[in-house]
Amino acid sequence: MQKGPDYMIQNYENFCTALLDAGFSMFSGNHEGIFGLIPFDWNEEPVDSPIRWHTGSPDTDPWMWRMRVLDERRDIAYAKVFFRKAGYITKKWYPYFLAARREGFSFEDAYFDGSVSQVAKRIYDTVSAHERLPVHEIKRLAGFSREEKSKFDRALTELQMKLYLTVCGEHQRLSQMGLPHSLPSATFCTTEAFWGEELFHRADEIPAADAIQAITDRVFTLNPAADEKKVLKFILG
Repeated sequence: MQKGPDYMIQNYENFCTALLDAGFSMFSGNHEGIFGLIPFDWNEEPVDSPIRWHTGSPDTDPWMWRMRVLDERRDIAYAKVFFRKAGYITKKWYPYFLAARREGFSFEDAYFDGSVSQVAKRIYDTVSAHERLPVHEIKRLAGFSREEKSKFDRALTELQMKLYLTVCGEHQRLSQMGLPHSLPSATFCTTEAFWGEELFHRADEIPAADAIQAITDRVFTLNPAADEKKVLKFILG
């Protein structure tokens, strides 16, 4: 039986090298039957692996890697981009996903076409008016109430899946005493701000059908046993 590449992930550097080669990956595990570089979660850790979730180790804790790549690199994006779940896409492959999902449409085009919700527009307009904003500031500035939490969460995921917003770091709120207050809050920016315009020009030159085929071929190279019914959903969001 044909097999995909055998990536041996032992630490953060291994992970980055493997991800740049693979091009994209689910954040944790491969429960959707597509591809994940870390094929286990905190309940399925091999005893002979140094990888351990939620230890706080920047070298061997995959939970730490999602922000470390954003802090230290400019060639990997992380957000809820696959099946409304978190994942990674490299700079090399991002234009293909843009071509497949956005087909050259700007946010304004998508909104006037009716493919983006009014709630999503409130969020997008607020973020795009600033360089970057943590989640709690987006809610405050856009005037979201506590009762709108579920609408906000759905729309924020929608914007990530459509590749209009992406995570660009995290923000730790501090108390009046200067101590950490609650868990760090994810910070968002527009994908244009994250990558720069050149990458979007590259995406505009790729026909959507060619992008879909290229990603499909790559998925089956990485995982010949990928779930065929889910591959297109993985690509298009």
